[in-house]
Amino acid sequence: MKLLDLLFERSTRRVADTTSRRKLLSRMGSLMVAGAALPLLLPLDRTSKALAATDPKAGDPGDPNSCDYWRYCSIDGFLCSCCGGSVTSCPPGTEARKSWIGTCRNPADGKDYIISYNDCCGKQSCAQCACP
Repeated sequence: MKLLDLLFERSTRRVADTTSRRKLLSRMGSLMVAGAALPLLLPLDRTSKALAATDPKAGDPGDPNSCDYWRYCSIDGFLCSCCGGSVTSCPPGTEARKSWIGTCRNPADGKDYIISYNDCCGKQSCAQCACP
């Protein structure tokens, strides 16, 4: 046990002799600068650009109340937009329980977009706009 204590004491003293407070402070400062610069390296959120591409005012082709609307390429069921909801919200009296995603091509710009679909539950279907 004395040998282990002696070994740790010598190694601790060697570290204390070879390092200085200034070096410790400079390393801590470098870490703080690197930590502040880290958000600059992270990916950017481009969802607003994707939403602008799906905005009907921005030349979005198709009718959101039609099964042929490009955003509905992976849908199966009744359209929320025909029952009082929209492409992003459930009709009144229902709530989103599950969601799934699909990839659809926008014919206006030829790009593929990941589209999230909501499964709206809690009310019988309005029996309008059935898209099998």
